[in-house]
Amino acid sequence: MNIDIKLHKNDLPDDLELGNVIAVDGEFMGLDVRRDPLCLIQISTGNNDAHIIQFDRSQYKAPNLSKLFNDNSIAKIFHYGRADIAHIKYYLKIETKNILDTKIASKLARSYSENHSLKTLIKEFINVDISKQFQNSDFGGKLSDAQLKYCANDVIYLHKIHTELVKILERENRINLYKECLKFLNTRVELDLAFFKDDIWSH
Repeated sequence: MNIDIKLHKNDLPDDLELGNVIAVDGEFMGLDVRRDPLCLIQISTGNNDAHIIQFDRSQYKAPNLSKLFNDNSIAKIFHYGRADIAHIKYYLKIETKNILDTKIASKLARSYSENHSLKTLIKEFINVDISKQFQNSDFGGKLSDAQLKYCANDVIYLHKIHTELVKILERENRINLYKECLKFLNTRVELDLAFFKDDIWSH
């Protein structure tokens, strides 16, 4: 599959139209929000394209991206958005609105499986076996073609996967539960940023 990959510095172009449903993923130097900075955001319209934004980490000024993420009329599909949204909020000072999440959807829809990784979902619903070789690579410097392709693979399939998961959720009468979980996601991010990592509902 040929993927149209475009690398942007610091922000999206002013005149870019991405439609009303986009897939989003982020790359960080690690998973500790305060220690490990946000390096990249990748976005896809679902049409075999990937716009990869590489940030100037001395300032994180991205007004076009901020406008996009704040736009409640544009749905943003994440896979495990909890980590991405936390980094986006902490570094870009952006509130992300209208969130969809394939990992949450998978855990509710695919109770027949214990594996809800993106690689597993792509294999099941797209029948493509992607490589995760560069998952633990350095995204803080110059990016290789292989890293760019890895970043693109993390977003180009999310539209289709989300559509298929919603079909299962609707069939199994779990769609409302999914929607209620999405409402809580930004609160879960706030709890993470306030260092409440444990399940506050547990005894």
